[in-house]
Amino acid sequence: MTDLKGPRDARWYLSLMSPNTKGPQFAWLDPTSIYINAAAFDDLLDDLCADLNTDDIDVVAGLDAMGFVLGAALGARLGRGFLPIRKSGKLCVDTDKVSYGNYSGRTQDMEMRTPAFAKGTRVLIADQWVETGGTMDGAVRLIKRQGGKVAGMVAIAMEENAATNAYRESYKVVTAVLQNTPWQTECNAQTLSSFETYQPERTFPAAGRTKSPEAVGG
Repeated sequence: MTDLKGPRDARWYLSLMSPNTKGPQFAWLDPTSIYINAAAFDDLLDDLCADLNTDDIDVVAGLDAMGFVLGAALGARLGRGFLPIRKSGKLCVDTDKVSYGNYSGRTQDMEMRTPAFAKGTRVLIADQWVETGGTMDGAVRLIKRQGGKVAGMVAIAMEENAATNAYRESYKVVTAVLQNTPWQTECNAQTLSSFETYQPERTFPAAGRTKSPEAVGG
């Protein structure tokens, strides 16, 4: 099949992520602008799936809320089903529930349908961004409670700290932001050099576009 997108710079789409403009009660950046641009989203999924072995995964679980976008897209790309793990009170079926601490330091509850899968099911957990690791911890506990096995974790980025380092030691972790790169260093510092030249227009979908912004000169 012909490659319509042409050559691209590795992980070029990371520069499309936008800075927080609403203050400290929100996450420090917004990666959803990657999803808006079809070429960016496609390349993101290509890079993540390249490091995943479909034979090791039975289902993809996405974490409420933005993990739903990435998790569902990965499930479709990998040919696997999708399991939503939601904030408390959102599911209309019987659920398991756990408490967890989110990136803002607040304690919340998350739920997963019960039963969600057969014992021994291998579940890949997807979230958009992993900062403190608290949300992932809640998901891991829910999956193990029903006899599932954590097949790995996927995110655009996982910041480096004691909790997330433990995840990398225990599970297969696949991220678009690679460790030991300037992108990872900037993520750990919670500021990206690309913010200085950020242009929302670069993310806009364009009718008929078949190449990435990088491939056509921005």
